[in-house]
Amino acid sequence: MMSVGEVSKLTGISIRTLHYYDEIGLLRPKKVMDNGYRMYDDSDIERLQQILIFREMEFSLKKIIEILDSPDFDRNRELDKQIEFLTKKKEHLENVIMFATGIKMLGVNYMDYSMLDAKKIDEYAEDAKKLYGDTPEYREFQEKEKGRTKEDNALLAGQIMQIFVHLGQLKGKPCEDDEVQSVIVQLQKFITDNCYTCSDEILMGLGKMYAGGGEFTENIDKAGGEGTGEYTRQAIEYYINNKNKVK
Repeated sequence: MMSVGEVSKLTGISIRTLHYYDEIGLLRPKKVMDNGYRMYDDSDIERLQQILIFREMEFSLKKIIEILDSPDFDRNRELDKQIEFLTKKKEHLENVIMFATGIKMLGVNYMDYSMLDAKKIDEYAEDAKKLYGDTPEYREFQEKEKGRTKEDNALLAGQIMQIFVHLGQLKGKPCEDDEVQSVIVQLQKFITDNCYTCSDEILMGLGKMYAGGGEFTENIDKAGGEGTGEYTRQAIEYYINNKNKVK
């Protein structure tokens, strides 16, 4: 058995929190010594593991008690549900990360200006600078952006959106079509020439971002029609997986 101090050290949960869990009936130790020391056995630790997962899923303590104390509680069934939920949460967070990466890599000047006012663009630029100012890609982007006017950036924004317009016009064709693949080559070259070196790894990440939802996907779908973001992702994936076949 483990003392409250040992459980605290093992899990990172404070002793005070463990005491509180005991008080509200969420996690009562199997044994309390004559001197008042709480002692936890393996089943207590297993229950605590469940509590931590449910807390990660943002359940209230009251709801966790109801679930764990339910006569219908099935550990394996709950673990399956938790894994499914956390996997979806992970996918959502990956989309958020891709969105932030897009701000870093493409620069906010490649957003559709009709979707954002100037103040919002400035806020995104400042956030990107704070978060990603030390990355090689962002430094390269800053270097290439030196001397550009707002009109220059607007022109570049229009040019890259035209690439997505072209892809939208090709949506009826399979991704392996030569014309589709040539546009993906054009997209990668455009980013490298005007933003930063767009490696295959970065291009793959951008493809996920294009289809990941949010403003980038909305802008691309607005330019090329619904589904263009997802189509672009698929075309990029095919391109990278079959690059030696693309002429």
